[in-house]
Amino acid sequence: MLDTLTGSLALQARDWLVLAALAGLVVGAAIWALRRRSLAAVTPPGGTNGSQDPATPWHSLAVSEVMERLTTPDTGLPPDEVARRREIHGANRLPETKARSPLMRFLAQFHNVLIYVLIAAGIVVALMQHWLDAGVIFGVVVINAAIGFIQEGKAEDALRAIRKMLSPRTLVIRGGTRTEIDAEGLVPGDLVPLQSGDRVPADLRLIKVKGLEVDESALTGESLPVEKTTDPHSVETVLADRRDMVYSGTLVTRGQATGVVVGTGAETEIGRISAMVADVQQLTTPLLRQIAQFGRWLTVAILTIAALTFAFGTLWRDYSATEMFMAAVGLAVAAIPEGLPAIMTITLAIGVRRMAGRNAIIRRLPAVETLGTVGVICSDKTGTLTRNEMTVRTIETTEHRLTLTGSGYNPHGSIQLDEADHAVEQDPHLQEILRAILLCNDSGLAQQDDDWRVNGDPMEGALLVAAIKGGLDSTTVVQELPRTDLIPFESEHKFMATLHHSHQGQGFVYVKGAPERILEMCANQRATDGVGPLLLQHWLDRVEELAAAGQRVLAVATKSVDLDKTELTFGDVEGDLTLIGLLGLIDPPRPEAITAVARCHEAGIRVKMITGDHAATARAIAEQLAIANPKDALTGAELETMSDEELRERVDQIDVYARVSPEHKLRLVSALQAREQIAAMTGDGVNDAPALKRADVGIAMGNKGTEVAKEASEMVLADDNFASISHAVEEGRTVYDNLKKAILFILPTNGGQSLMIIGAILFGFAQLPITPVQILWVNMVTAVTLALALAFEPPERGVMRRPPRDSHEPVLTPLFLWRILFVSVILMTGTFALFFWSLEQGASIEHARTVAVNTLIVFQIFYLFSARYILDPVLNRQGLFGNRYVLFAIGAILILQVAFTYASPMQTLFQTAPLDAATWGWIFLTGSSVLVLVEIEKAILRRIGIRPR
Repeated sequence: MLDTLTGSLALQARDWLVLAALAGLVVGAAIWALRRRSLAAVTPPGGTNGSQDPATPWHSLAVSEVMERLTTPDTGLPPDEVARRREIHGANRLPETKARSPLMRFLAQFHNVLIYVLIAAGIVVALMQHWLDAGVIFGVVVINAAIGFIQEGKAEDALRAIRKMLSPRTLVIRGGTRTEIDAEGLVPGDLVPLQSGDRVPADLRLIKVKGLEVDESALTGESLPVEKTTDPHSVETVLADRRDMVYSGTLVTRGQATGVVVGTGAETEIGRISAMVADVQQLTTPLLRQIAQFGRWLTVAILTIAALTFAFGTLWRDYSATEMFMAAVGLAVAAIPEGLPAIMTITLAIGVRRMAGRNAIIRRLPAVETLGTVGVICSDKTGTLTRNEMTVRTIETTEHRLTLTGSGYNPHGSIQLDEADHAVEQDPHLQEILRAILLCNDSGLAQQDDDWRVNGDPMEGALLVAAIKGGLDSTTVVQELPRTDLIPFESEHKFMATLHHSHQGQGFVYVKGAPERILEMCANQRATDGVGPLLLQHWLDRVEELAAAGQRVLAVATKSVDLDKTELTFGDVEGDLTLIGLLGLIDPPRPEAITAVARCHEAGIRVKMITGDHAATARAIAEQLAIANPKDALTGAELETMSDEELRERVDQIDVYARVSPEHKLRLVSALQAREQIAAMTGDGVNDAPALKRADVGIAMGNKGTEVAKEASEMVLADDNFASISHAVEEGRTVYDNLKKAILFILPTNGGQSLMIIGAILFGFAQLPITPVQILWVNMVTAVTLALALAFEPPERGVMRRPPRDSHEPVLTPLFLWRILFVSVILMTGTFALFFWSLEQGASIEHARTVAVNTLIVFQIFYLFSARYILDPVLNRQGLFGNRYVLFAIGAILILQVAFTYASPMQTLFQTAPLDAATWGWIFLTGSSVLVLVEIEKAILRRIGIRPR
């Protein structure tokens, strides 16, 4: 009868495990099916009148060819043709994939080997009808699943955020009439007029342009608005250099234009990025991989040992099958660290709270630990390493090269010559340059709290700030030289000119623009002794020097005109201007980013700059940031010609990548991961989303970052400060250290209990020294009290002066295995000794088992102090009292053990008996031995040169 019952219990347990495995397969199949449907949903539809031959992309065709291919008349599409194309191409919105149901998302959280082991332990305990203990175990499982469920769904959120970037309303020309429609109604071939302030509603090939500039930073990483033209470009032209195209979701900052729609919905560049985000495979974290490996190892080990113990007891020690089955169950319960998943989750959650206090918001719990393994940070330049605010850094006059201090739009700073403040009031030539850039300017500067903002073009704002740094008051200067007329900047002529008259009857023209254009318009140059002939090569050399330093160069010129001159024409500024100077502008690096990069290097982390800006600018910024290898910059065009294998060969040596597209960023991150690097990716734009999702840790900017980037990331920087990343890495390393300490603390308890059961069977004892339900008590109370205290451990000394840990390193290193075995033997020996001592004193089995349980707990209390440091000594003030949570935990577990020993309900539930003071004295004396022995072992290991890995 007992054998039948035993077989029935085993069959039920096996059936539950089979059902769990089948549930896992069902969940996996459903996730695979949803992913396939997601990919199908974002595939661009085919069709005519808008389909594109990849060999002749839109940017490479002349306007006439584009209009002919799209069969678009000059008056716009007629209504019937719009309807036909709408049927072919669908609405101008990104396709929505069907999200997983809440049930499927919840079930997916159980797909973890350690969770399977925990569920199996709960089932076994439930079969033993210990409902309270089974409820505790299943409660831990459900809590873990709930946390994962809440934080699931990043990909769906990222896609929804991208969809919000499409303009809701737009102007369109149809049948010769200009009307406003919902942007969803656009079709390929529609004519769309654009003006300053518009968000581009679809991908457009420009057919008419007047001074158009577009902010494409969210898509390409370009730090400045891009001038647009209608001239076609070569087929190989990268996205950021296609001046005849504007793309959905970008912003018109200046000018007017008309474009013809060549891509809507999923066929736009944003649509392609959306598809890339949906298709990117998100990698698991090193910790989850290690815990999964540990769980598999632990499962095999537990089942193997339990089976061998069962066979040994029945075949060699003549125990009954029933007795050995219960012993095997007790052994399994003793070996399974029931509290470990809860400790892991709580430790990560504490890390999340700490990081939030340092402006790093974690969106996905395991990313906390992954930060500790990061070996490479791929950082976007604009707005991340730099301020995303143009600054005049250099002023070139005929006599001097002057530098300006300060950064961004804050007008506090000075103009220096040879690193000393320059007397601007004694330099008429410099005053003239500053007056010119203030007057030939349409921007304004405003202060909001401690933040300075530019109203108008960012580059003009930088010029205005430079003039203020030179001591000019904008209101006064404008009143003294009011503007009479102007020639606005246009990309066709590449300059801006303004006409001014003084109250003393003088007339002046000031001109600023591209240096190559301004030099063509100049015949003279300002010199110390007046005006002299233009030394063209001299100035061209200076332009090259500034450009090589990564600065964007502007030239400034002037001429005098008659008082009666009231209108300004192109003829007035052609050929007879006097050059007064050059200005070099740069988007400067954040000062705190320079410190953060140095800290990352000290921690063995390589920083790579990945930007949409030009190579010269990227190299100059990289040098200022002291990035490891700033000279060798790889461009997007060069990346296009490289195979994945070639890229993997070079990716370790190159630290600066310029003019890159979203595909390039994704390839770079993938190449680093192929080299077994743990890669983090920072970014703030739409173009960063696929790489952010693919990276081991995606890091988005909280203030200037797009919602797309935030939703695709594991971490968001609340202050947009690259320096916060180094703080987050420190916390990540601390979290992993604390997890290792918790594991190193919990497993010896399980090991000691398991050895006690195995030893009892090997030596043929009639009674087990501790019952399965008492084992559960020990495991759970030590996990939720003592082990939890280790989650609050502060960072160890030198945590940021050691290299990143090996992501392939197993949880149980040889040092850990030795420590677990060493402490387990100590716990087993001491507990056995007091258990048999109690029996020899004539105590009951309940009394002896109570002694055994309390001895295990006291061993754990003293071992907790040693576990605070893996190898460092703990017998000092910091080691004993440096973590107040350790003292709180010891107080809590002592209260629990008093209740366990003396409370009548606990005595009934756990079969315990009261102990006298003398017995408690022996328990504490025996338990303290583990602290002494482990500290001696640490000293020996330090002496022979063993170090934790």
